[in-house]
Amino acid sequence: MRLTWDELFLHIAHTVSLRSTCPRLHVGAVLSTSDNQILSIGYNGAPKGLPHCVDVGCHIVGNHCVRTVHAEMNAIGSAAFLGIPIRGATLYVTDCSCIRCANVQINVGIRRVVLGGNSYDSDGLRSGVLEMYDKAGIEVVNER
Repeated sequence: MRLTWDELFLHIAHTVSLRSTCPRLHVGAVLSTSDNQILSIGYNGAPKGLPHCVDVGCHIVGNHCVRTVHAEMNAIGSAAFLGIPIRGATLYVTDCSCIRCANVQINVGIRRVVLGGNSYDSDGLRSGVLEMYDKAGIEVVNER
């Protein structure tokens, strides 16, 4: 059986999540063009050059690890660092984004989000994230 593009990129996102360095949740993300070219990848971990949770422990504030940059933000940041335009891109992510990541996805012009899971619910705001996507005209596909 041949994988669809959505299935393939979610498999890649799951593989990328294996690089995550925060033990609380391993998340991977892939950004692609509308014609199925990978633009960028990301996983949750500390900013470049700073210690990772697996090495020094998590830094918890308000039930969140603030040492970790989320996978979606790392994928967006990596594309920006390399000068890769992502407006109109599809984001494949292994779990539902937090509200801060969703805000940035809307602002950078993500047009489609494919979710590989829904276990993450930052402060009970998952339904709010999905509502924001809807109001921003972002198509959401749940491949779970």
